[in-house]
Amino acid sequence: MTIQNPFGPKGWTPEQLGSLKGKTYVITGANAGAGFEATRTLLSNGARVVMMNRNADKSAAAIDTLKQEFGHQAEVSFVPMDLAVLDSVREAAAALLTHVDQIDALICNAAIAQVARQEITVDGFESQLGVNHFGHFLLCGLLFDRINASSGRIVVVGSNAYKMGLKKIQFDDLNFDNKYTAWNAYAQSKLAQMMFAYELQRRVQAAGLSVQVQVCHPGASRTNLLKDTASPFNKALWSVLSRLIAQPAEKGAWPEVMCATQEGLLPQKNYGPTQRAQTVGPVGECPLDAVALDKPMAAKLWTLSEQKTGLNWAL
Repeated sequence: MTIQNPFGPKGWTPEQLGSLKGKTYVITGANAGAGFEATRTLLSNGARVVMMNRNADKSAAAIDTLKQEFGHQAEVSFVPMDLAVLDSVREAAAALLTHVDQIDALICNAAIAQVARQEITVDGFESQLGVNHFGHFLLCGLLFDRINASSGRIVVVGSNAYKMGLKKIQFDDLNFDNKYTAWNAYAQSKLAQMMFAYELQRRVQAAGLSVQVQVCHPGASRTNLLKDTASPFNKALWSVLSRLIAQPAEKGAWPEVMCATQEGLLPQKNYGPTQRAQTVGPVGECPLDAVALDKPMAAKLWTLSEQKTGLNWAL
């Protein structure tokens, strides 16, 4: 299916950004890869950016690099958070709310992928589902009132893996205890993220609230996503393929920056690179598989996510 690009033949680019002075953006997983590049782009247009990252040393190094580029007056800071640990998410959200009065967009960028062998988080979740979905679900819920008060946005960075794998949430075996594969577990985690986002869209609209929820994907980008988790074979394979088919991390960040800033975006869309099976090319609207909009499955996932995270999200 071919979709006409609303941003023209070149798609959306950062050249379309105006001044972001006075805006505050919160980004998870921002010390490297697409999250770091999104931070650079937002800072270059005058925004304030708060990183929520796991690694303090890498975060300090990233901030130092950014201040060298943009000057010591650049408004970039760091809140420690490990999405794999729900208590860490709670502490990070509380810390953030004490010194950030306004959130113009929360960008759920952090992810782990292709975890070679089944790993279970301290809260009892398969690691990819725990980090990519449950951690972000809790964070979004804890920050939601501040985002709503700011008439802000929630940007969920998905992946085209959502329409691969089993194409369902495996409610009877969430952790793949019976038959774990890195690919199916990753695909489930990204499907869960996207289903959550579209369910949140529907609930926000029904409640008449001002939060905008957008979904995007980075395409195939040269980042370190697989560095610490994938099997040696998959890492070696990607190191070769990425040189042939992938785009720079900077371009991989464009969809999330667009979704955090661009006016006129629509619900129930998936924005990202539009060429070569949506791996590279101009940023625009991409085809959306119907599974992501499955309302009964999404409602069941929402209820389960509340139970698993202990969050009573009255929405």
